[in-house]
Amino acid sequence: MQIEAQQPSKQVTAFESQKSWDKALEAPLLDYWKSVGISAFNPDSKKPLFVIDTPPPYPSGKLHVGSASHYALIDMIARTARMLSREVLFPLGIDRNGLPVELYTEKKYGVNIKTTPREKFLELCSVALDDLEAEMVETFKAMGLSADFEHKYRTDAGSYRVLTQATFIEQWRKGRIYIGTRPSNYCVDCGTTIADAEIEYKELPTKLVHFSFKISEEDKRIPIASTRPELICTAQAVIVNPEDERFKHLIGKNAEVPFYNREVPILAHGSAKPEFGTGAVMVCSYGDYNDALMFRELGLQEIIAIGLDGRMKPAAGDDLTGLTVKAARKKMIDKLEKAGLVSKIEAISHRTPMCDRSKTPIEIIPLEEYYLKVVDIKDRLWELAHELKFHPEMHRIILLNWLDVTLDWPITRRRFYGTEVPVWYCAKCKTPYVPEPGAYYRPWKDPPPGNQACEKCESKEFVGDTRTFDTWMDSSVSTLYITKYLEDKAFHAKTYPAEIRPQGKDIIRTWLHYSILRCWEITGRLPWTDVWITGWGLDERGEKMSKSKGNIMEPLPIIQKYGAENFRLWAASEVSIGSDYVTSEQKIAGAGKFLTKLWNIARFISGIPRPENEANYNELAPSDKWVLSELSKLEEECLEGYNDYNFFIPANKIRDFTWNIFAAHYVELSKGRAYGQGFSEKDKISAQYTLHQCLRAIVLLLAPVCPFITETIWLSMYSKQSIHKETFPDSKKWNQEYLRHSKELLDFNSRVWNEKKSKGLSLKEQIPYQVPFALKEFESDLKVMHNLI
Repeated sequence: MQIEAQQPSKQVTAFESQKSWDKALEAPLLDYWKSVGISAFNPDSKKPLFVIDTPPPYPSGKLHVGSASHYALIDMIARTARMLSREVLFPLGIDRNGLPVELYTEKKYGVNIKTTPREKFLELCSVALDDLEAEMVETFKAMGLSADFEHKYRTDAGSYRVLTQATFIEQWRKGRIYIGTRPSNYCVDCGTTIADAEIEYKELPTKLVHFSFKISEEDKRIPIASTRPELICTAQAVIVNPEDERFKHLIGKNAEVPFYNREVPILAHGSAKPEFGTGAVMVCSYGDYNDALMFRELGLQEIIAIGLDGRMKPAAGDDLTGLTVKAARKKMIDKLEKAGLVSKIEAISHRTPMCDRSKTPIEIIPLEEYYLKVVDIKDRLWELAHELKFHPEMHRIILLNWLDVTLDWPITRRRFYGTEVPVWYCAKCKTPYVPEPGAYYRPWKDPPPGNQACEKCESKEFVGDTRTFDTWMDSSVSTLYITKYLEDKAFHAKTYPAEIRPQGKDIIRTWLHYSILRCWEITGRLPWTDVWITGWGLDERGEKMSKSKGNIMEPLPIIQKYGAENFRLWAASEVSIGSDYVTSEQKIAGAGKFLTKLWNIARFISGIPRPENEANYNELAPSDKWVLSELSKLEEECLEGYNDYNFFIPANKIRDFTWNIFAAHYVELSKGRAYGQGFSEKDKISAQYTLHQCLRAIVLLLAPVCPFITETIWLSMYSKQSIHKETFPDSKKWNQEYLRHSKELLDFNSRVWNEKKSKGLSLKEQIPYQVPFALKEFESDLKVMHNLI
C-alpha cells in the first residue's frame, strides 16, 4: 500500500489492505512528513518557541541500540512539544572533531598522523567519516526522527569553527583564559593533554614494592613502599605523618636516593597514612596527582623523567633512558633487588587513572597549555546548577559532585583535526597575538591577518600556534550555534536560552558542565532551562554498550527487521527516565504485540459509523460515562508524563488502558449497543460516539511515542491533516465520577468469564448470572456482553 505525500487521505485504504500493522507502512510516511513540513521551524510564530539543544552524535563507529534509543526518545520530546502547541526547533548536528576522527582516518586510509603532512592528513579526516555519517543519518530517518535534516550542521564546518574561535577570543579578552605550565594529564597513545573529565579509573593489578632509603645522618634506613619505583630518580622528598611514632625522630633529617647520589629532606605531612604501605611516602614528579599537589605545596623542584613519547628521559639514568615506563619499572625493581634494598613485593589492585579514549594509563607531565578558569567561579556554577530543572532530579548530584572537585580546564590539545587555537606568538619576545573574532584562523598554516607588529617589541615576525582545542570547546557552544549567536542577533534573541538539553549521564561532567561554564560566561545566562538525562543502554550481561567493548547491537538491522514502531515503543516503555536499561531483541520484537492489538481495535472501530455531532455527556449511557472517566484519568497521567518528558509513563499507561480496559472490557461492553442490537437509536449513537472518542484520544496520546501507526490510523479515520499538527486531547473534557465503578465492574466481568471457563462454556454462550445492585445501571450492556439469562 502506497501513501502519496500530497494526498494522505488515500491512506484510508490501509484497513482494507492490511489485516495487521506492517512495518512497510512506515517508509512512505517519511516522505509525507517532509512534504507537510513536520520539522519546519518559524521563529516568528505566535506559539511559544521550544528549542532543543540536540547532542551532535560522533560517527566514529557504528551506532548502537543504546544511542539510537536515546535519539528516539529525544524525538519524542520534539513531538510532545509540538502537541503541546509549541513551535519546535529540533536541529541535528554531527560531531566530527578530535581524536576519534584521527584514529578512524589512520585506520581507514592506512596512514600515520606523525608521518603524513598535516594538510594531507586534514583532507583525509574531512571525508573519512562521510560513510559512517550517512549510515547514521539513514538510521535516524528510519527511526522517524522529526529533526531538521535539511539544515544539518557539522562541528568541523568553517562556520562552527569560527564560533569556537570567536568565543575563545571573547573569553581571552575577559581574562577568563590564561597560559599555564603545570602537571597535566597526558595520554601517551593519544599524544595529547586530556582534562580530568576525560579520565576514568580502573582497578589494575600492580606491584607495591617495599624498599628503603639510607638516613644521611645515621646508619639506619627508612622503609618506602611505592607502585612507581621507576620514578625514584625524580624523588625530591620523603614525607611521614607527624603523629607516626616510628618516624617522628627522623623529621628534619635527610634520606639518600638510591643510585642517584642525592639527598632529599624527610618532612612531616598529614597526607602520609601510617596504615598504608610503610607509612613513609616518596614524593616524586609525578607518580600521581597527590605528588603534583605535594610539589606545589612544598615548593619542590620537579625532575622530569618521562617524555611525551612515553619513554624514560636522561634524568632516569643511562640504563633506563629510552625504555618504556613498564620496562623501566621492571629494570628498577631488578636493580633494587640486586642491591639488597627490597624487603618485599606485594601484588595489589591499584586504582589507576586511564584515558577514556585509548583505555591506557595516563602520565602526569608538565606542559604549557591554555586554561579556562573554573575554580574562581565554583560557587556561581553551583548556584547555576541549582537553577536548572533536571529530568530526573536524581542526576543533578553528578554535576554537583563534579563541581566539588573540578579544577581549571586545560582547553588545548596536541592533535591535528580540530578547531585551531587562533593565536600567533612574536618570534622575538613570545608575546601572544590574538586577532579579532569573526574569521576562521589557521595559525599553523597562515600568517596573522593584516600587517601586524608585536605590541611589545614591534617585531613583525610571528609563529603560529600548532595546537587545536579540546573537542568540548566546540561542543560546549552548540546552543550558541543553533541559536545563531554570531550570524543573526534577532534570531538568537528569540531562541536563546533553549528550552532543553537532552543528553546521557556519562557526559554530565563534560558536555553539560562545559556548556554551562562557557555559555553563561559569554551570554550571562544559562543555555537552557531544563536538562534531560538518560541512563546507559546495557547489553544482556548488564554491561554498558560501547564501541570499544565490541558489545554493541546495531539498530538499523533491528529496525529493518521489526520496524521503527517496535523499536520506539520498546525504548519508551522499558524503563523510567534516567535509569539504565538492558537491551533485548526479544523485547523489541515483543513490542509488536501491542501494535497489532491497536491495529485490530482500529480496524474494528473503523467499521463503526462515527457520529458527526458532539455528544452531550449527560445523555451518554453509563458504560460510556465509565470508560470516558477512565480515559480522562489516562489523559491526566499521560500529560503528567509528557510534561516531565518521561515517556515510560504514557507508553505503559496507554498500553494498559488500551489492552486491559478499553479492548478487554469497554469494547465488549458496548459492542452490542454500537450495532444497535435491541437498543435505542440514542444508545447506539452514544456507543458509537464513545468508541471513536476513545480511539481518537488513544492515537493522539500515543503519537509522540509511535508516530507511524498513529498517523496511519489518524489519516485513515479522522483527518486529512497530520496527527503531528494536532494537540493532545483535553483531559478536563470528561469528569471522572464513574471511576468509582471501575473495580466492581472489572471484577464482575472477570467472575463471569471465570464461571464460563469453569463450566466449559465459550464466552458467547448463555449463562444464568445475577448483575449486582451496584452495577444495575450497566445491566443492559452486561447482559448483552455476557449473554446473561
